[in-house]
Amino acid sequence: MADRLKILLSGMVAGDPNQGGATWAALQYVAGLTRLGHEVVLIEPLRPSAAADLRAEGSETLSYFHSLPFLEQRSALLVPGTTLTAGLPYAELVRFAAEADLLINISGMLRDERLLEPIPVRAFLDLDPGFNQVWHETGNDMGLDLHTHFLTVGQSLGREGCSIPDCGKSWIPTLPPVALDHWPAELSPSRHDAFTSVGHWRSYGSIEHGGVHYGQRAHSMRGLIDLPRRTDSRFQLALGIHSDEKADLEALRSSEWELLDPYEVAGDPRAYAEFVRGSKAELSIAKSGYVASRSGWFSDRSACYLASGRPVVAQETGFADFLPTGEGLLAFATTAEAADAVAAVVADLPRHSAGARALAEEHLDSNKVLPRLLEKLGGGGSRT
Repeated sequence: MADRLKILLSGMVAGDPNQGGATWAALQYVAGLTRLGHEVVLIEPLRPSAAADLRAEGSETLSYFHSLPFLEQRSALLVPGTTLTAGLPYAELVRFAAEADLLINISGMLRDERLLEPIPVRAFLDLDPGFNQVWHETGNDMGLDLHTHFLTVGQSLGREGCSIPDCGKSWIPTLPPVALDHWPAELSPSRHDAFTSVGHWRSYGSIEHGGVHYGQRAHSMRGLIDLPRRTDSRFQLALGIHSDEKADLEALRSSEWELLDPYEVAGDPRAYAEFVRGSKAELSIAKSGYVASRSGWFSDRSACYLASGRPVVAQETGFADFLPTGEGLLAFATTAEAADAVAAVVADLPRHSAGARALAEEHLDSNKVLPRLLEKLGGGGSRT
C-alpha cells in the first residue's frame, strides 16, 4: 500500500456562499487528509443554474471560493452536465480521477460518471443521517448505487434502537474530524460571555417514515424555548431563520434568546472560527429527526467548539453511547437537563474547558479519525 493516496473529495464549500460553519465541514477533510500526506483535490458540483455565476465578473460565489484556505490550485467548482469549471479545468479533474485511489463524496453530491467510474473505492459520506436514507427509501435518487462504500456520522445506524433504514447497505460509522492544527485551544475569557450556536432554523422539508417524524432544528428549538429563563446564562443564536417566521421569532426574543446574523458573525471560515473561540460554550441543538431516530449524530460544529477548549452542552441523539460525557461534553434530553448542564459548565468552566480540548484530542483529532476511516475503506484502495 502506498503511503500517499490520491483522494478526490466532493462537498459543499462555496455554492451557497457565506456559510463558514458548513464550509468548515468539508475543509476539515481537506486539511486533515493533506496533513496526513495525501494528495487531495476537492470538487463542488453546483446547481445547473449557477453557470452564470462562473462567468460573471464580481460573482459572490467565485469571490468566496477564491478566499477559502487549503484549496489553492487543488479545487474546482463544476457545473454538472458540462465541462464548465472554476479553479482546476475539467480536463485536469479527469486526469486526476483516472489516477485517484479514493473518492469521498459528501452526500453523494458528485454524480459525473466520467470522474467517478475510474476510482476503485467510492465512498458516500452521509453527514445527514436519516434524511439521506429516507429520501432514498421514498424514491429519490441519492446516488447510492454509484458508490462502493458507505460512511455515516450516524454512529447508531444499523444498531438496535435506531430507526434509520439501512437501504440494504453496510454503513461504516465515523466521527467528524477536526484538524487540530487549525483549532488551537482558546485560553482567554470568552468575548461573548454566552452559550452560542450556529445553524439554520430549517434546512429543508421534514419527512415521515416508519412512524418517525424526521423534523428540523425548529422542532427541537420549540421544545426548549424556555431554557434562557431557567438559567442565569445568556444564549446567542447565529441562526439562519427567514423573516417570515414571525411567530417563532417573537417567541425566541420574548424568551430571551439573543439572535445574531449568522452571515455577519460566521459568514466565512475565519469569522466562524473567531466566533467559536469567542464563545463561553456551545449549546448544540439537533434536528429533531436526529433525536427521534436515535441516530447517534454528533455535530461537526461541536467538534470545533471542543477543539477550541469551549465546552459543549448537546442535545442527546444517542452520541453518548460513543463519546464520553460529563466533562467538557454534557448531554441533555429535556429542558431541565439542559439547564442543569449549563449550570454545571458555568460552575467549573476551567475544568470543562480543559475537558473539551482533551476530548477533541482523544476522539476527534483528524490525525486519528481519518486514518481509521481510511483503514475501514481498505486503505483507500491504493493502486500500488
